Amino acid sequence: MLTRVTFALLVLVVSASLAFAQDAQPEATILSLGLTDRKVDKTDLMKRMMLPKPRFDSPGIAYGWVAHAKKGDHVEVHLKKDGESLMHNLRDVTEDDADVLLMAGKTGVPAGGWPKGQYTAKVTVTRGDKVVDEKETDPIPFE
Repeated sequence: MLTRVTFALLVLVVSASLAFAQDAQPEATILSLGLTDRKVDKTDLMKRMMLPKPRFDSPGIAYGWVAHAKKGDHVEVHLKKDGESLMHNLRDVTEDDADVLLMAGKTGVPAGGWPKGQYTAKVTVTRGDKVVDEKETDPIPFE
């Protein structure tokens, strides 16, 4: 009888430890997002320097850098003007604990330049039907 009780307690302790270990894993987190006038890489973002803002006559790129994405997560970045998505890019994560850098925008200049308005970058990380993290920049004009 004592052996069965000890075994049952051991099973409960191991189960609780495994559940705690799964909960302790970091969720996907948006490390950085913004708008700039060129493509960026992780080295640019790790420097934590201010990247140049887009102008009406320059390229316009929205970027988002996500850490701890899990296999099956859906990462999406939007370049928005006045609240409406102009361009977007998405990626389904193919491996656990991945870093994802995703960009959307134009590396050229639209004919006549970017229209007047307020531009933002928005990044969303979805796991199944649940939004894990979502952020949007403050609006800026492309002057």
